[in-house]
Amino acid sequence: MNWEAIKSIYLFEMARMQRTLLQSVISPVLTTSLYFIVFGTAIGSQIREVNGVSYGAFITPGLIMLTLLGQCISNGSIGIYFPKFTGTIYEILSAPVSMAEIVIGYVGAAATKGVIIGLIILATASFFVDLSIEHPFMMLLFMVLTAITFSMFGFIIGVWADNFEQLNLVPMLVVPPLTFLGGSFYSIDMLPPFWQTVSHLNPVLYLVSGFRWSFYGISDVNPLISLVMIGVFLTVCLSLLFWIFRTGYRLRK
Repeated sequence: MNWEAIKSIYLFEMARMQRTLLQSVISPVLTTSLYFIVFGTAIGSQIREVNGVSYGAFITPGLIMLTLLGQCISNGSIGIYFPKFTGTIYEILSAPVSMAEIVIGYVGAAATKGVIIGLIILATASFFVDLSIEHPFMMLLFMVLTAITFSMFGFIIGVWADNFEQLNLVPMLVVPPLTFLGGSFYSIDMLPPFWQTVSHLNPVLYLVSGFRWSFYGISDVNPLISLVMIGVFLTVCLSLLFWIFRTGYRLRK
């Protein structure tokens, strides 16, 4: 394993976070703060508690997951898309660096950024609501696994995308609706039976539910099932990455 190559890619991508501090850190924090103000105040005044947890505290895991998914996908996709866009991808592909080392460098940096933002959002939430974390190890496990998985997913999107419109298609038009409809701001027990069944088809439900369980010990689905779903998606992403590098799909033109 060429650790120097991994370190170089990783540090280069992490430096991007420092260069775009306003977009990478401050913007997500301000956006999440607005969510707390709007949802916590407007809806929280009508819904005091959900499953014994105050509404503001109940939506906190969903807001963290919403930000985490968006940031990991965006960072993962931009990291590999820009070398394609500028043509420097060929320098990476021709260097004595293996496929695994390239993925570890880019995905590792994207996942690290996502976890950092997630922890900042968690700290920000403590100013608005009283938080308790019943299972801190499981909370970090869910966060790290989700960050790695969706950073890989973002990397795949970056390889697939031919332009900036395609690059932003999934993070802007697919992830937010799935997150909003995945129990981020409500328990699916509040829905009619038909829509509860439909909600179980939404993969984000399992991420949000498992993450919320690590905070308050309550969930819409079994937390073990949530871990299994993350594992399944992680396996799918790894398989796609293996196929991409084996075939050179949209990398070698």
